[in-house]
Amino acid sequence: MLDLLQWPAMVVTLVAAWLVASRRKGRREAGFWCFIASNLLWIAWGWHDHAWALIGLQVGLFVLNLRGARNNDTPG
Repeated sequence: MLDLLQWPAMVVTLVAAWLVASRRKGRREAGFWCFIASNLLWIAWGWHDHAWALIGLQVGLFVLNLRGARNNDTPG
């Protein structure tokens, strides 16, 4: 069942990228939170599949997405 987790993770990642590219602050913020959700989905799938490099990448991206969500409030 966890093998199928990669598909919603991919969809959430694509939606997040779409939202982060928006000029509207609220959509960008939603995009960062979608990215964070996708990071967690990819980590769960990677753990199940023993994809340790993917997990490392997603942890790094998770931290960057938290930073992006926080800095989305700051102009310039």
